[in-house]
Amino acid sequence: MNSITARRRHPLARYAVLLLALSLLGGVYALVAPGGDRADAAIASGKADDVAAGKDLFAAHCASCHGLNGEGSYSSGGASGPSLVGVGAAAVDFQVSSGRMPFSDPGPQAPRKRPPDWVNQDTIRQLAAYVQSLGGGPTKPSLEATDPSKGDPAKGGELFRANCIQCHNFVGSGGGLTYGKYAPPLNPATPTQIYEAMATGPQAMPVFNDSTITPQEKRDMIAYIVSVRQQPDPGGSGLGRIGPVTEGLVGWIVGISLLALAAIWITAKKRQANHD
Repeated sequence: MNSITARRRHPLARYAVLLLALSLLGGVYALVAPGGDRADAAIASGKADDVAAGKDLFAAHCASCHGLNGEGSYSSGGASGPSLVGVGAAAVDFQVSSGRMPFSDPGPQAPRKRPPDWVNQDTIRQLAAYVQSLGGGPTKPSLEATDPSKGDPAKGGELFRANCIQCHNFVGSGGGLTYGKYAPPLNPATPTQIYEAMATGPQAMPVFNDSTITPQEKRDMIAYIVSVRQQPDPGGSGLGRIGPVTEGLVGWIVGISLLALAAIWITAKKRQANHD
């Protein structure tokens, strides 16, 4: 017992105990911690090999603005390309599949356009895997998570009116914002892109994470957005379904024009009658 007590009082004993505790802590963390960046990339893309291919694509098409390692680049006038660390695969899939990225014409907002020829499902998946490996983030949703047939359009309409109509209009026709930005129309967007936009908050849009709007509620909103596209316009032309401002403008222009033509016609007929 005296020998054990003597060892405990040795000057190096406290360091040995600290080293043992750190070793045990590191071993436990290695067992329970996530598998790392490669695992995140594999989850996002389905193949860990996509990370290497995505890095090559990133260097060729994205690094000039976002930096060689996705850290972002800056100029004297401000940020020319934001950091992509932590944005996740969902943001890449949304931006690239909708043609918003690569962004060749700087402006207040990247418009939706036809993607370049090198963009396809494989290259998008590879880019998404590489960006996912930089720091995690929201991954691309599954087809089941974005299936409109499994959502409730009525509940989705309530959520859409509470959170989205201020910018996107009642039926997703879009609208103008400040400083040259705008809320784009939702008709061209796929269910997957709608989900990704809610999860990542592109442009001026806020992020609606799962604690704000649950995955099921997102699917309900997708069901509503898809359903209103199929609604008929019983009054005739929907005029873009933008709202009463456009309808009122058209009403005034058409109505006043018809009244002016009627007045001209009546005056001409009266003059002809007087001459006779």
